Amino acid sequence: MQKYFEVGQIVNTFGIKGLFKVKAFTDELERFEELKTVYICKKDEMKLVEIEGVQYHKNMVLLKIKGIDTLEEAEKYKGLFLKIDRKDAKKLPEGTYFIADLIGLDVYTDEQKYLGKVDDIFQTGSNDVYVVKDEMGKQVLLPGIPDVIKIVDLDNEKIIVHLLKGLVE
Repeated sequence: MQKYFEVGQIVNTFGIKGLFKVKAFTDELERFEELKTVYICKKDEMKLVEIEGVQYHKNMVLLKIKGIDTLEEAEKYKGLFLKIDRKDAKKLPEGTYFIADLIGLDVYTDEQKYLGKVDDIFQTGSNDVYVVKDEMGKQVLLPGIPDVIKIVDLDNEKIIVHLLKGLVE
């Protein structure tokens, strides 16, 4: 399981006082108000910074970071990602998982047939769709519904699914 979660990307600056314009990777923008610190990540480097203030502008989060007080200082961080510790992540209801924990898990049918690894998960509104890719690159799209996703075993890094008629050729 991942130790850190990406929560956003600094896409631009805002104003002249060193604010970051952040594209959030969470459904709840207000989540940033609960954070006291974030890591700014550049390749393999992670710098822990203190959040001084949070505002919103057109579905973006505006972050004021302690010690970054000018437009010129803020511009150095454009394009970088923000991460938080797992311990700071929002607690999920039972039976729900962080997408980052599911990516890469092995997927088997309830008849023990190997389908591949979870390559991506996208949200459609009604339910998530799991993109499972085998060694040859062939994709299978599985709806994230209880009739299909039977067991998620993070400890053993596998998912057991039931293939409904018509899901796979």
